[in-house]
Amino acid sequence: MSVPSNLKYTKDHEWISIEGDIATVGITHFAQKELGDIVYVEVETLDQTLDKDAVFGTVEAVKTVSDLFLPLTGEIIAFNDDLESAPETVNSDPYGAGWMIKVKIANPAEIEELLSDAAYKELIGA
Repeated sequence: MSVPSNLKYTKDHEWISIEGDIATVGITHFAQKELGDIVYVEVETLDQTLDKDAVFGTVEAVKTVSDLFLPLTGEIIAFNDDLESAPETVNSDPYGAGWMIKVKIANPAEIEELLSDAAYKELIGA
């Protein structure tokens, strides 16, 4: 099970890559595997500022629909438009081309609340 050490994680199975005040967010390898074949990703919160843990979108798989939770308070400044025509990219490359949104971080202190790779591995029993 892939859990890159250069990323932060949430208990809701999202990964976060931070560069300056911008966070890139996607779902983890574990999450996409549990969901199965992803057929649709919906994010209707572009250009909105949301609080940490607010629902920013949904991911639909063959067997279920799951909410996506914002790991950090901030403004959603980008959505990965490629997922509209190729949502299965989340399955094939969850940590790369399968990223979902970019967020302008409003409260950098929240970064400290995210899980390290070791803590996330413990959470999922990897």
